[in-house]
Amino acid sequence: MDTFTGPLAEEGASVETAVIRLVDDYSFPWTGRRFFSVMPSCVLGIPEKLEPLGLKEQSYDLIIFGYQPWFLSPSIPSNSLLQNAEFRSFLKDTPVITISAARNMWLNAFVRVRNMLKDAGAKLVGNIALVDRHPNPISFVTIFYWMLTGKKERYLNIFPKPGISEKDIADTREFGETVAKYLNRDTWEGMQDELLKQKAVEINYKLMFIEARAKPIFKLWANFIVKRKNRKPWLVVFKYYLFVALFLGAPILLALDAILLKPFSSKRIKTKKLNYLQVIN
Repeated sequence: MDTFTGPLAEEGASVETAVIRLVDDYSFPWTGRRFFSVMPSCVLGIPEKLEPLGLKEQSYDLIIFGYQPWFLSPSIPSNSLLQNAEFRSFLKDTPVITISAARNMWLNAFVRVRNMLKDAGAKLVGNIALVDRHPNPISFVTIFYWMLTGKKERYLNIFPKPGISEKDIADTREFGETVAKYLNRDTWEGMQDELLKQKAVEINYKLMFIEARAKPIFKLWANFIVKRKNRKPWLVVFKYYLFVALFLGAPILLALDAILLKPFSSKRIKTKKLNYLQVIN
């Protein structure tokens, strides 16, 4: 966020940074049990109580909303903020740019954030989606290593560093320069198109295919688990389901799609990608 907003400050804009915290906040690194325990609330969009926002101004010319997807959904802090009455009052009639940092699957979370912003009366004018560019199974291993140890380093000195690469983080400065230009012009017309040319958002078809099929399954799991008095054993079952789905189910589905569906679905795929690239719906 500092790299992205740097050019705005250099152009004379007053940039205020607010770190959003829950009253019952999360410690880092996580434990595996703690991580999976938040799945039902996250997928179902159940908010938690926030610490006071402490924002300095009464209104803003632009809000940059940085968030993370968890379990193909907006993270609980992000979801809680978007349902917070005080924050929603700032969003009304205000231009908003979203920027997400994900392992790789961010589409469903973005659609939900986009809809919640629209419901709050915000004007979504731009979106940037940062991802770990390594293959899906590799990033799965590295993100868990980082999450459970707190160490952003090469696991076993074999795997790559987890998370968004340093280069991709540095490149957000170019996106910030584009935003600063449009902010000074006092118009947002054409900005997202320019950001797309700068590859601020790229859609991987294979991940889009997997996420579209995982979304309803995650919701079924969440609705089932949230109704259990003892959630722990079912969360363990979900964890192993996730491992099997990623390392066995996803490759099989992708192979079948490559043979039976994708060759005949170019128009449908293009339409779906366009839906995710748009900032309005």
